[in-house]
Amino acid sequence: MANESALFLGQFLRSPALTGAVAPSSRRLSSAVCVPVPERGDPVVVELGPGTGPFTAEIQRRLGGRGRHLAVEINPRLAAHLAARHPGVEFVVDTAAELPALLAARGVAAADVIVSGLPWAAFSYGHQSSVLRAVVESLSPEGAFTTFSYVHARTLPPALRFRRRLAESFEEVVPGRTVWRNLPPAFVYHARRPRR
Repeated sequence: MANESALFLGQFLRSPALTGAVAPSSRRLSSAVCVPVPERGDPVVVELGPGTGPFTAEIQRRLGGRGRHLAVEINPRLAAHLAARHPGVEFVVDTAAELPALLAARGVAAADVIVSGLPWAAFSYGHQSSVLRAVVESLSPEGAFTTFSYVHARTLPPALRFRRRLAESFEEVVPGRTVWRNLPPAFVYHARRPRR
């Protein structure tokens, strides 16, 4: 874990806007974010911005060898690190805005669940819009999308803008409880039924 924290911090210092945090997400936050991963069947789960992999490990634990897990990471070093640790996950080095094309190229019609570790509050309006549009286009009609926001950033203009865009993009958006045992504390957004 110390090696992953050091790797994460190093990537943050190199590119804070792309990494978005100074430390990996905690197990408690990972568990809260990955709640929609089904316990049965063979779901297609897409992970955006896995970083050093706390959500990746939780998704793999919940899938238990079932379904398909595709992870999109823009940082090639982090993607290579994770690919070595999780051979059952399909890693793609690309931007999340390209998600519909990435899924189509892999023969996937739609995702059942999309889990995001992306730093939404660090994104410009245009980038927020293009990535959220890609998420909506890539989900099945009954699909679930989860992401999180840091408590300290919830009132910042980009975070407020993201919350509005989320409500416009999904029929149901439910904020979860605050996960205080995370650095920094965070809360989860659970969104269902994308509006097309």
